[in-house]
Amino acid sequence: MSVPISKRSALAALSGTVAAACSPLSLFATLSPKDPASQVARGAAYGAGERQRLDVYAPRKGSQPAPVAVFFYGGSWDSGRRQDYNWAGRALASRGFLTIVADYRLYPEVRYPGFLEDGAQAVAWANQNARRLGGDPGRTVLVGHSAGAYNAVMLALNGRYLQAAGVDPKSVKAMAGLSGPYDFLPIASDITRRIFGAADDLPSTQPLAFVRPDSPPAFLATGAADDMVWPKNTIALARKLRDAGVPVEERHYDGVDHVNMVLALSRPLRGRAPVLDEMTKFLRRYAS
Repeated sequence: MSVPISKRSALAALSGTVAAACSPLSLFATLSPKDPASQVARGAAYGAGERQRLDVYAPRKGSQPAPVAVFFYGGSWDSGRRQDYNWAGRALASRGFLTIVADYRLYPEVRYPGFLEDGAQAVAWANQNARRLGGDPGRTVLVGHSAGAYNAVMLALNGRYLQAAGVDPKSVKAMAGLSGPYDFLPIASDITRRIFGAADDLPSTQPLAFVRPDSPPAFLATGAADDMVWPKNTIALARKLRDAGVPVEERHYDGVDHVNMVLALSRPLRGRAPVLDEMTKFLRRYAS
């Protein structure tokens, strides 16, 4: 579906302002053309809290059961909401994944590792409910952007969170991190210090600490123009995974900054970088 010139111009202008403020993302989620998909659950509870809710998007066609993708959005662990990422859920569903977009508790309600515990509970919900929605929980992939990439990768690498939620970590067949912070010690920013600074063992907060030879295959991507989460995070994690013998696909997209990395998943802005096609091709390979 083509975008009318006026709407296309508005969306292009909007994408340039998302980096400066979170509120335009709600407008983007409302206005942007979406990929074909079916929303099969809205606001489903995976816990008792208001932030422990998720939405589910299913492919409109294709073989079933479909592999399951659990998507975690970013926002520095102190902002974000699932409704503003309906386009991301539909994009992944259009590529054949039963897709869960999960909220999780944020700072100051929780600090590390509260959001990881929530993420594991969301994966547990997917594990328990995927079959009735057309998915195969034994073929789960974890996907995230920015702080959400940290969540996805940490859950995939450090199996204790999934195990505590009753999930077999081996059900996670692959992971995808877009512009994620995986190696951010010493802590430089105030918000990161408030969220992680009280941890008893700071090195154990880093995904790099949990790489092992049987870690899930990883698609790791960053924008060459990203000055919010430095590309060195992606480089360091990709190198350590490769050194452990883990399959890795590492991508650096020229001219793409931090926010446009995730917006490139959306239908109107997909031409900026082939993130969706390259990521889902990789994930399907290992979730087959």
